[in-house]
Amino acid sequence: MKKKILLLLASLALVLSACATGHQTLKVMTHDSFAMSEELKTAFEEQHDVTLEIIASGDTGSALNKAILSKGNPIADVFYGVDNAFLSRALGEGIFEVYDSPLLAEILDDFELDPQKRALPVDFGDVCLNYDRLYFSEQGIQPPLNLADLLNPEYRSLLVVTNPATSSPGLAFLLATIGHFGEDGYLVYWQGLKENDLLVVNDWETAYYSEFSRSGGSRPIVLSYASSPAFEVIYADAPMDEPPTGVVSGDGACFRQVEFVGILEGTRQRDLAEKWVDFMLSTSFQEDIPLQMFVFPVNQNAQLDSAFTQHLAIPDRPAFVSPEDIALNRERWIQEWTETVLR
Repeated sequence: MKKKILLLLASLALVLSACATGHQTLKVMTHDSFAMSEELKTAFEEQHDVTLEIIASGDTGSALNKAILSKGNPIADVFYGVDNAFLSRALGEGIFEVYDSPLLAEILDDFELDPQKRALPVDFGDVCLNYDRLYFSEQGIQPPLNLADLLNPEYRSLLVVTNPATSSPGLAFLLATIGHFGEDGYLVYWQGLKENDLLVVNDWETAYYSEFSRSGGSRPIVLSYASSPAFEVIYADAPMDEPPTGVVSGDGACFRQVEFVGILEGTRQRDLAEKWVDFMLSTSFQEDIPLQMFVFPVNQNAQLDSAFTQHLAIPDRPAFVSPEDIALNRERWIQEWTETVLR
């Protein structure tokens, strides 16, 4: 009898061991704008014998809220998409585990904003206002050159932006106005926009694909990215030589956004999570980023595709707000903005 029990236990141990080393699933939480080529996804899955489950969780603010609410018992293993505007909140809530990836040696120091290496930089881009060239040509109106222009009566009812409480680009644009007009002037500016019939929506997809005139909406000025005109050319239904959209890139009109990835506290797939972070920082993934998400790689060894660079409008002097000031004032600024613009 004792021998049979020992044999049963040995068999059970073998089964459990096989299960432990068998095929696994890695869950990656992202914002809704995340994209990667299918070839890269397949390559990662085959190399590590894993199924990759991408959990799109809304805009950055919404995704971060979900990660915070599930802290310690995370709904994913890795979170990608928190940016420098929301970074201090993510770090303050303790949702990430420390990981000193060897690929950080290939990343420029300027992008490494967390010295404890809980959130690792993946990409960057400039959040700017875009405008519909055809609309302004047909109306005989000069497109805005800077933020102050948008207060003029000819731009009434033309602008749509996203809510900084729920949208990463929205918060970036709020920071641009603070960096440009200062704490004493940014609410006065937003009050002026409100009086000029500003439209606010919750997320970038709604702003760009529903309200923007290029997508059938009524607003020819939309909050987006400096790289969006290149997107319009590359993915146009019919070939075009020039982008149909322009960028408001005057001094202080844009804000540089850096996005990060981190291993979520409490993951049961720590080893695979590390492999995924390394993968996101590798040149193969970094070179895939521009034509998938139309932002720039942070790995200095990554090469940019000429199709992406041909129509870029990179602002010379984006607005700047220090990470320390963002950490100290972000919630107050959002609250003040909400009271001024939405109430």
